[in-house]
Amino acid sequence: MSRYRGPRLKKYAVWELYQDSLEKHLNPEVILKKIQFWKKEQYRIRLQEKQKLRFHYGLTERQLLRYVHIAGKAKRSTGQVLLQLLEMHLDNILFRLGMASTIPGARQLVNHRHILVNGRIVNIPSFRCKPRDIITTKDNQRSKGLVQNYIASSDPGKLPKYLAIDTLEYKGLVNKILDRKWVGLKINELLLVEYYSRQT
Repeated sequence: MSRYRGPRLKKYAVWELYQDSLEKHLNPEVILKKIQFWKKEQYRIRLQEKQKLRFHYGLTERQLLRYVHIAGKAKRSTGQVLLQLLEMHLDNILFRLGMASTIPGARQLVNHRHILVNGRIVNIPSFRCKPRDIITTKDNQRSKGLVQNYIASSDPGKLPKYLAIDTLEYKGLVNKILDRKWVGLKINELLLVEYYSRQT
């Protein structure tokens, strides 16, 4: 299977940067090695940002590349549009609303047909939510029981401003497209766009 299912923290570990000793006399071979090392470092940093995004949202390389192409066609900043596309996925919205403890847990809720969007069952986790979409659970005890504990333990003060939730009816509302500051992942999207611009 192409999706990574191993430990998440292992992928987020930042490798220690190589500390270069200062030489008094730099010959051309040393300068060439330093240039090659610098190029590898720049590539590694961009690759690391890309992998961070992939593993956070649970995307394959092909899926992420498709989203980069969609974001590239927009008239606004490619990096910000890309993050907005990924953050507006149904599984991510459920996680931000506090209906699931993790994004993979939210994905499982959607796959098992417990979630309704505007009164219709949606079983595709990458379903793109739009402003004024109403997200609820199915009207049975089992579906409500799956999200009940998470909603009760979630902090309403941490809810992003582009979302609203009614904890009594297990109902969430998407108010608007999110701003960059509400993205839950600390990432430099410009490095990600640079990585893919060099690939294509």
